[in-house]
Amino acid sequence: MAANTPEIDTVDALEARLAELQRTNGEAFLQELFRAFYRPLGNVVYRVVQDRAVAEDLLQDVFMRIWNNRESLVISSTYKAYLYRAAMNAALRHVEQQKRQVSWDDANLAETGRDTTAEHLEGQEAEQLVATALEALPPQCRAVFLMSRQEGMSYQQIAEALEVAPKTVENQMGKALRIMRDKLSGFFSGLNSWLL
Repeated sequence: MAANTPEIDTVDALEARLAELQRTNGEAFLQELFRAFYRPLGNVVYRVVQDRAVAEDLLQDVFMRIWNNRESLVISSTYKAYLYRAAMNAALRHVEQQKRQVSWDDANLAETGRDTTAEHLEGQEAEQLVATALEALPPQCRAVFLMSRQEGMSYQQIAEALEVAPKTVENQMGKALRIMRDKLSGFFSGLNSWLL
Protein backbone atom coordinates (compact mmCIF):
# COMPACT_ATOMS: atom_id res chain seq x y z
CA MET A 1 0.00 0.00 0.00
CA ALA A 2 1.43 3.38 -1.03
CA ALA A 3 2.03 5.96 1.67
CA ASN A 4 0.89 8.89 -0.46
CA THR A 5 -1.79 9.44 -3.06
CA PRO A 6 -0.60 10.37 -6.59
CA GLU A 7 -2.07 13.91 -6.35
CA ILE A 8 -0.32 14.69 -3.10
CA ASP A 9 2.85 13.06 -4.41
CA THR A 10 3.00 15.32 -7.47
CA VAL A 11 2.20 18.59 -5.66
CA ASP A 12 4.34 17.85 -2.62
CA ALA A 13 7.10 16.38 -4.77
CA LEU A 14 7.21 19.49 -6.95
CA GLU A 15 7.34 21.78 -3.91
CA ALA A 16 10.04 19.64 -2.28
CA ARG A 17 12.04 19.46 -5.52
CA LEU A 18 11.84 23.24 -5.95
CA ALA A 19 12.95 23.85 -2.35
CA GLU A 20 15.91 21.51 -2.81
CA LEU A 21 16.88 23.04 -6.16
CA GLN A 22 16.65 26.54 -4.73
CA ARG A 23 19.23 25.52 -2.11
CA THR A 24 21.52 23.55 -4.41
CA ASN A 25 21.17 24.48 -8.09
CA GLY A 26 19.85 27.93 -9.01
CA GLU A 27 19.75 27.29 -12.73
CA ALA A 28 17.80 24.04 -12.42
CA PHE A 29 15.52 25.77 -9.88
CA LEU A 30 14.57 28.48 -12.36
CA GLN A 31 14.14 25.97 -15.19
CA GLU A 32 11.78 23.87 -13.08
CA LEU A 33 9.77 26.94 -11.99
CA PHE A 34 9.52 28.04 -15.59
CA ARG A 35 8.50 24.60 -16.86
CA ALA A 36 5.85 24.10 -14.17
CA PHE A 37 4.28 27.56 -14.01
CA TYR A 38 4.99 29.72 -17.07
CA ARG A 39 2.02 28.65 -19.18
CA PRO A 40 -0.73 28.86 -16.50
CA LEU A 41 0.67 32.17 -15.24
CA GLY A 42 0.83 33.48 -18.80
CA ASN A 43 -2.84 32.66 -19.37
CA VAL A 44 -3.96 34.51 -16.25
CA VAL A 45 -1.72 37.54 -16.81
CA TYR A 46 -2.82 37.76 -20.45
CA ARG A 47 -6.48 37.86 -19.39
CA VAL A 48 -5.70 40.81 -17.13
CA VAL A 49 -3.49 42.87 -19.47
CA GLN A 50 -5.13 41.80 -22.77
CA ASP A 51 -1.81 41.85 -24.65
CA ARG A 52 0.28 38.72 -25.18
CA ALA A 53 3.59 40.59 -25.60
CA VAL A 54 3.01 42.59 -22.43
CA ALA A 55 2.05 39.42 -20.54
CA GLU A 56 5.27 37.73 -21.68
CA ASP A 57 7.34 40.77 -20.69
CA LEU A 58 5.74 40.89 -17.25
CA LEU A 59 6.37 37.18 -16.69
CA GLN A 60 9.97 37.51 -17.84
CA ASP A 61 10.41 40.30 -15.29
CA VAL A 62 8.94 38.10 -12.55
CA PHE A 63 11.24 35.21 -13.41
CA MET A 64 14.22 37.59 -13.72
CA ARG A 65 13.56 38.97 -10.23
CA ILE A 66 13.43 35.41 -8.89
CA TRP A 67 16.71 34.61 -10.64
CA ASN A 68 18.42 37.75 -9.34
CA ASN A 69 17.21 37.08 -5.78
CA ARG A 70 17.38 33.28 -5.82
CA GLU A 71 19.94 33.03 -3.02
CA SER A 72 18.05 35.28 -0.60
CA LEU A 73 14.51 34.42 -1.75
CA VAL A 74 12.31 33.28 1.15
CA ILE A 75 8.97 31.73 0.23
CA SER A 76 6.63 31.39 3.18
CA SER A 77 3.76 29.86 1.20
CA THR A 78 3.94 27.52 -1.79
CA TYR A 79 5.96 28.33 -4.89
CA LYS A 80 2.70 28.33 -6.86
CA ALA A 81 1.07 30.89 -4.55
CA TYR A 82 4.21 33.02 -4.57
CA LEU A 83 4.39 33.05 -8.37
CA TYR A 84 0.69 33.79 -8.84
CA ARG A 85 0.94 36.66 -6.35
CA ALA A 86 4.05 38.09 -8.04
CA ALA A 87 2.57 37.73 -11.55
CA MET A 88 -0.83 39.17 -10.59
CA ASN A 89 0.79 42.09 -8.79
CA ALA A 90 2.88 42.82 -11.89
CA ALA A 91 -0.22 42.62 -14.12
CA LEU A 92 -2.30 44.84 -11.83
CA ARG A 93 0.54 47.40 -11.58
CA HIS A 94 0.79 47.42 -15.37
CA VAL A 95 -2.96 48.01 -15.75
CA GLU A 96 -2.84 50.87 -13.25
CA GLN A 97 0.14 52.43 -15.05
CA GLN A 98 -1.70 52.17 -18.36
CA LYS A 99 -4.70 53.99 -16.88
CA ARG A 100 -2.42 56.86 -15.87
CA GLN A 101 -0.78 57.05 -19.30
CA VAL A 102 -3.89 57.75 -21.33
CA SER A 103 -2.94 59.76 -24.39
CA TRP A 104 -5.18 61.73 -26.73
CA ASP A 105 -5.12 58.83 -29.17
CA ASP A 106 -6.36 56.47 -26.49
CA ALA A 107 -9.06 58.94 -25.48
CA ASN A 108 -10.59 58.61 -28.95
CA LEU A 109 -12.13 55.24 -28.10
CA ALA A 110 -15.63 56.39 -29.00
CA GLU A 111 -14.97 55.71 -32.69
CA THR A 112 -13.50 52.23 -32.23
CA GLY A 113 -16.03 51.23 -29.57
CA ARG A 114 -19.13 52.31 -31.47
CA ASP A 115 -20.37 48.79 -32.29
CA THR A 116 -24.05 48.33 -31.69
CA THR A 117 -25.65 45.30 -30.17
CA ALA A 118 -26.60 44.11 -33.65
CA GLU A 119 -22.99 44.30 -34.86
CA HIS A 120 -21.85 42.30 -31.84
CA LEU A 121 -24.42 39.62 -32.52
CA GLU A 122 -23.45 39.38 -36.20
CA GLY A 123 -19.80 38.68 -35.45
CA GLN A 124 -18.24 36.54 -32.79
CA GLU A 125 -21.16 37.06 -30.43
CA ALA A 126 -20.35 35.15 -27.31
CA GLU A 127 -16.61 35.69 -27.38
CA GLN A 128 -16.83 39.41 -28.00
CA LEU A 129 -19.52 40.06 -25.42
CA VAL A 130 -17.78 38.07 -22.72
CA ALA A 131 -14.43 39.74 -23.54
CA THR A 132 -16.08 43.16 -23.32
CA ALA A 133 -17.71 42.26 -20.02
CA LEU A 134 -14.36 41.03 -18.69
CA GLU A 135 -12.70 44.27 -19.74
CA ALA A 136 -15.34 46.20 -17.78
CA LEU A 137 -14.23 44.52 -14.56
CA PRO A 138 -11.84 46.43 -12.32
CA PRO A 139 -8.37 44.82 -12.45
CA GLN A 140 -8.54 43.02 -9.09
CA CYS A 141 -12.09 41.79 -9.81
CA ARG A 142 -10.94 40.48 -13.19
CA ALA A 143 -7.95 38.74 -11.63
CA VAL A 144 -10.11 37.05 -8.98
CA PHE A 145 -12.74 36.05 -11.55
CA LEU A 146 -10.17 34.55 -13.94
CA MET A 147 -8.22 32.76 -11.23
CA SER A 148 -11.47 31.20 -10.04
CA ARG A 149 -13.18 30.42 -13.34
CA GLN A 150 -10.26 29.88 -15.70
CA GLU A 151 -7.61 28.45 -13.39
CA GLY A 152 -10.04 26.62 -11.08
CA MET A 153 -8.45 28.05 -7.94
CA SER A 154 -10.39 28.08 -4.67
CA TYR A 155 -11.11 31.32 -2.84
CA GLN A 156 -8.49 30.31 -0.25
CA GLN A 157 -5.85 29.71 -2.94
CA ILE A 158 -6.67 33.05 -4.58
CA ALA A 159 -6.49 34.82 -1.21
CA GLU A 160 -3.04 33.31 -0.59
CA ALA A 161 -1.82 34.17 -4.09
CA LEU A 162 -2.99 37.79 -3.87
CA GLU A 163 -2.21 38.18 -0.14
CA VAL A 164 -5.73 39.24 0.75
CA ALA A 165 -8.38 37.84 3.08
CA PRO A 166 -10.67 35.10 1.73
CA LYS A 167 -13.61 37.44 2.47
CA THR A 168 -12.04 40.02 0.12
CA VAL A 169 -11.86 37.37 -2.59
CA GLU A 170 -15.50 36.49 -1.96
CA ASN A 171 -16.52 40.17 -2.16
CA GLN A 172 -14.49 40.73 -5.36
CA MET A 173 -16.04 37.62 -6.92
CA GLY A 174 -19.54 38.83 -6.01
CA LYS A 175 -18.77 42.21 -7.56
CA ALA A 176 -17.37 40.55 -10.71
CA LEU A 177 -20.46 38.37 -11.09
CA ARG A 178 -22.80 41.36 -10.69
CA ILE A 179 -20.91 43.35 -13.33
CA MET A 180 -20.76 40.38 -15.71
CA ARG A 181 -24.50 39.74 -15.31
CA ASP A 182 -25.29 43.41 -15.92
CA LYS A 183 -23.13 43.54 -19.04
CA LEU A 184 -24.49 40.27 -20.42
CA SER A 185 -28.13 40.51 -19.35
CA GLY A 186 -30.53 40.02 -22.21
CA PHE A 187 -27.89 38.43 -24.43
CA PHE A 188 -27.26 35.06 -22.89
CA SER A 189 -29.91 33.61 -20.68
CA GLY A 190 -27.95 30.35 -20.46
CA LEU A 191 -24.72 32.05 -19.48
CA ASN A 192 -25.81 32.46 -15.86
CA SER A 193 -25.14 28.76 -15.26
CA TRP A 194 -21.49 29.34 -16.25
CA LEU A 195 -21.21 32.44 -14.05
CA LEU A 196 -22.70 30.72 -11.01
